[in-house]
Amino acid sequence: MAPQPNYSEKSDLDDLTRLIHLGLTIFGILAYLTGLWAGDYKRASHLGFSTHKWLGISLGFFVFFRIWLGFYGSREVQFRQWVPYTRERVLRVLEDIVNLLRLRLPDRPTHQGLAGLVQTFGLAVFSWMALTGTLMFFFLEPGRKAGGALHFIKELHEAGLWLIPIFLGIHVGAVTLHALSGNDLWRKAFFLEKKQN
Repeated sequence: MAPQPNYSEKSDLDDLTRLIHLGLTIFGILAYLTGLWAGDYKRASHLGFSTHKWLGISLGFFVFFRIWLGFYGSREVQFRQWVPYTRERVLRVLEDIVNLLRLRLPDRPTHQGLAGLVQTFGLAVFSWMALTGTLMFFFLEPGRKAGGALHFIKELHEAGLWLIPIFLGIHVGAVTLHALSGNDLWRKAFFLEKKQN
């Protein structure tokens, strides 16, 4: 068995981190859904694009704030504590995958093991979308087709149409499995259950 983290992580995240998660969830889903109508940016009337870009820039704020917390926030949410880039953390991820194949759910602190890999992937996808979306927010002129470098950025941004559902499928699937096993993590994430002190 891979060694556990060398710090004692609280089982609950602080309210600020949970609020950021809620913002990422709400604005992420809304930005994704309205992105399906954002192709009207080429027309003079572009309600779909305008709605998408303002929801997307709001999401970008939450992504930026989460990244900032990853460097300067509480110890439990700092990237150096959980992103699987060390040998020990990668071994925890592999151990969790083997346990899932044996139909056993991983039982680790928040963000450790496979959960850390999934969260790293999700944060990378949302950061990618926020960066490319912010560039389009400032440089894409509605009523005209995107050309040159801006067209390339738009194509990179549209990769999110595949990446976001992959992340959401994995993340929501894991939360559902935990809920079915009696561990209602989602209630804490959405402030429906008070933290235990």
